[in-house]
Order: sequence, then C-alpha cells, then structure tokens
Amino acid sequence: METVFLDANVLWSAAFKEFSTLRGLWNLPNARLLTSEYAAEEARRNLGDHPAAAPEQKRLLKSLDALLLKMEVVPTPYPLPEDLDVDLPAKDLPILAAALAAKANVLITGDKQHFGSFFGRKVHGMSILRPADYLRRAGADDE
Repeated sequence: METVFLDANVLWSAAFKEFSTLRGLWNLPNARLLTSEYAAEEARRNLGDHPAAAPEQKRLLKSLDALLLKMEVVPTPYPLPEDLDVDLPAKDLPILAAALAAKANVLITGDKQHFGSFFGRKVHGMSILRPADYLRRAGADDE
C-alpha cells in the first residue's frame, strides 16, 4: 500500500470536474489517500472564490466534502520543521511538511510553478509527481 498525499489543487480539480480523470485516484486499490487540513481548507476557499464556481458553489463544496470523507485528513505540523531546506514559497511549505510528517511515499500536485522543479524527483525520500504521471504509473490512466 502506497501512502499518497494530495495537494489542494488536486482536491480542487477533482471537486470542480465531476468526471475528471483525477477521480480515478480515489479508486486505486493500492493507494492510501491523504491530505492535510491546510490543503483541504485551501481547496475549499479556492472553490468558493473561483468566479465559475459561484452558481454551483454549494454543489462543489459538497463534492469536495464527499471526496475528503474518502481519504484521511491529517494535521499540518506547526511550527513547521526547520530542516525542510527546500526552495518553496511559504504558502507551500505546510503542504510539504504535512506530507512528510504523514510519511507519504508520494506527493501529488499540479502546481507546476512552485513544485515543477521537483517533479519526478524525491524530496526527503518522498516522490513528487503530477497527477497524470502518478495515474500512468499506477496503471489507471485509461479509466
């Protein structure tokens, strides 16, 4: 069983697009999905703030809550560990810290701007992958 941490943008996308291939993450038999309270709140806030979400905001937030019920939501470590030594913006450090604290094998994020230089690499022993790369690796890209 692989422990897979989902960033807020993955949660957002899966909640926003009901028929997204990202929803396949929740059907993988050998993946234990988790996220942090911080990531869940960021996804919730961004769903509420997105202009396209306004007419459907309640449905989207219910969709997010349903996805969160199917995974483990872990606390974000505070204060953040001082030994992260990773070049990330302050807003992304809690994501990395929570994934590491939860002993995730993989952090899945679509944040190319901030995590892009880490895609396909390991940070403190944890792989950082784009959703499509993880799904392809897990053999679920054709669902």
